[in-house]
Amino acid sequence: MSDRTGDAARPRTRNGAAEVLVVGAGPVGLTAAHELARRGLRVRLIDGAEGPARTSRAVAVHPRTLETFDQMGVVAPVIEAGRRNRAFTMFARGRKLVRLDADYASMPTRYPYTVIIEQTRTEAVLREAVARLGVRVEWGVRLTGLSQDPAGVRARLERADGTREEYEVPWLIGCDGGHSTVRKQLELPLLGESSETWELADAPVVTGLAQDSIYWVHTGRQAMMMVPYSREGHWRLLDTAPAGDAAGGVASRFGTKLSAGLGQSVRVGEPQWTSVFTFQQRMVPRMHEGRCFVAGDAAHVHSPASGQGMNTGVQEAYNLAWKLAQVEQGWAGRELLDTYGEERVPVGKALLGSTRTATFLVQFKNVMAGLMLPVVMGVVRNVPPLRRAIQRKVLGGMSGLRLAYPDSSLTLPDPGSGTPAGSRASAAAARFPGHPGADALQEELRDTRWSLLCAAGGPDAAAAASAEAAAGYGAWLSVRTVGGEPGAGPGALPDPDGRLRRALGLVPGGWVLIRPDGYFAAGGASLTGAILRRAVAPLGAEAVRVREPAGVV
Repeated sequence: MSDRTGDAARPRTRNGAAEVLVVGAGPVGLTAAHELARRGLRVRLIDGAEGPARTSRAVAVHPRTLETFDQMGVVAPVIEAGRRNRAFTMFARGRKLVRLDADYASMPTRYPYTVIIEQTRTEAVLREAVARLGVRVEWGVRLTGLSQDPAGVRARLERADGTREEYEVPWLIGCDGGHSTVRKQLELPLLGESSETWELADAPVVTGLAQDSIYWVHTGRQAMMMVPYSREGHWRLLDTAPAGDAAGGVASRFGTKLSAGLGQSVRVGEPQWTSVFTFQQRMVPRMHEGRCFVAGDAAHVHSPASGQGMNTGVQEAYNLAWKLAQVEQGWAGRELLDTYGEERVPVGKALLGSTRTATFLVQFKNVMAGLMLPVVMGVVRNVPPLRRAIQRKVLGGMSGLRLAYPDSSLTLPDPGSGTPAGSRASAAAARFPGHPGADALQEELRDTRWSLLCAAGGPDAAAAASAEAAAGYGAWLSVRTVGGEPGAGPGALPDPDGRLRRALGLVPGGWVLIRPDGYFAAGGASLTGAILRRAVAPLGAEAVRVREPAGVV
């Protein structure tokens, strides 16, 4: 997949030093480093561990994250290394209750599935990607302290051999997990509550179940989960009520419980890895302080019930990276960085609520719940409209495809636009896969810049405004003309039968403005220079005035 960065200016030099220090080389830190480097910034990436992790907490990459990986150019190896999952099957007391199949009809995407892949493999793909951009992970280097002033950040680092270093850098991003040193140094409180103790195990399992679904299994008193890995016969197992010091090994305990819930003999082999942990439901009230930011588990920790942690962190890293790059390269004012927390803190709050609900539903610890499940799920199974509604509700919440930014400072709603401001542009590209216009839009979303799409056939003033925008803002704005004859406007984007324009809600001369992370920021029925300046005004004076094209009205 290509990376069209256009003629974007290179960042200002600082004697070869990094412009951003990223602390933590898990999926979130690697995403941040990749997107900063892809936009031309120099990045230093450190991690206190001796080397890459050997065990995996996260195992699910949901559709919206796959779309983000597509924009980054790394989706293909992730899909190839994992298993596509499109179903969720429920058992209780030896009976199959219902199978819920993936239904994304109301949420068009080119990736209508979740990829089950070990976090270690996802990290390996991302490490290779950042290496291609010239960024290497410095293992065994941990942050011990930091201070900052309006001009930059001073980080105190310590290597495994005890040597110490003070490193000055304009920006710092903490992606250093639930025990984040960056968060503690910034004195950001982690607010919330403690929760349950669960047990995870990665093990070979001999069972008659097909590895084409995630399985939820109720034994009569508690619930368990089985998630199929790409390797045949290997599963991620989750026990919501670990036995503690009960007799019998981990494999034997899992096998006995699963056999009771599935109503068939299940033999669990020796696990490659197990972990008993008490998860928490906590988050920070803000996600940046001065020139320092937090993302991923450094900003929020929660139940793994719906597999949201890594996915949410990747979205945060991408959201922050394009904004930080645009500010550092001089295409936006510092106020743009305030929108990182403005947009992502509410997502974190909603996530705590949804994962709390998912945790309750996954556990179902009491006997009465086990007795009522067959009745309730029997109704779901036999009433198709109800079943479809539940499938879309459950999958929509987990997929990330419904996340939008309608209330963001970067969003400018317009009743004349046929596309909801703040929603995903990738949905339009997914409506007609294989269509030249849809494929061209998918490629456009991989550009690191903003995108301005203008429909051909409008008044001369609209065509003139798009041409002047391309001439004046081309370093950070990709301007495309959708449909029309060759030469009808800048950056022709094919649409021979008008399908793409219909998917985008564009009338002749209509336009939409798409953020670098693929969300619609604004749109309207006809473009002028003044309207465009109003749409990009939230970026700050740098975007509107410094590169002002001559003659824009």
